[in-house]
Amino acid sequence: MNNEATPLWQHRSNRMRLLLWVGWLILVALFLFCWQVMTRDTIWAFVSDAPRQAADLGGRMFPPRWSYIEKLWIPLWDTLNIATLGTLLGILFAIPVAFLAASNTTPSRLFVRPVALFIIVASRSINSLIWALLLVSIIGPGLLAGIVAIGLRSIGFVAKLLYEAIEETDVMQIEAVTATGASRAQILNYAIVPQILPAFYGISVFRWDINIRESTILGLVGAGGIGVQLQASLNTLAWPQVTMIFVVILGTVVVSEWVSARVRHAII
Repeated sequence: MNNEATPLWQHRSNRMRLLLWVGWLILVALFLFCWQVMTRDTIWAFVSDAPRQAADLGGRMFPPRWSYIEKLWIPLWDTLNIATLGTLLGILFAIPVAFLAASNTTPSRLFVRPVALFIIVASRSINSLIWALLLVSIIGPGLLAGIVAIGLRSIGFVAKLLYEAIEETDVMQIEAVTATGASRAQILNYAIVPQILPAFYGISVFRWDINIRESTILGLVGAGGIGVQLQASLNTLAWPQVTMIFVVILGTVVVSEWVSARVRHAII
């Protein structure tokens, strides 16, 4: 008769359970510390009064001033132009940056590729609203500042996704074209570009859809578009006009989302 105790299976060892509990305690302590930092200057009387203030503001915002829509068509058209031209500008610069950043197409992995990756990171790390704020102070308010801001923001997004698509191309096709004695330019044209075109079209349309939304608020810093009307209505406390602007922005985003989805579906 075997008197030895049968070992019991445990999901975690005692040491792992202890480390898990210590980790949870650290997370709880970190959360409490962050909560204290965030709420240090909070005036809780305002927080408790927030539902009543929100209801009062909502009552002043409805119904929307439908007659104001006549003044929004031109700013809305400006917003669409900012998004479209800014996207095209970003794509124009993103294509060479992507090829320089991809490990299988860059001419130099030690110098050129790090520079291209830095451009991508720098573009993605700065929000389009900040780009617009800087450009308004440099080249003045207007649509040009908004277009350039959207373009600078789009470079990093498009280039990052595009260079990843370049690196994921089928090596067999590239080797087949290379075996024919093709030049470097011919390899790009016949082996790499056809493989990444569907991804390129999808990325471009997706970025245009994002830029439609981002361009609606650039007018808050003077970069043109419907955001200028929004800022003016907010400054004058014309809440029914603000609601009308929100309705127009929502409708525009819904339509752009539908167009983007249909185009991506047709391409991909």
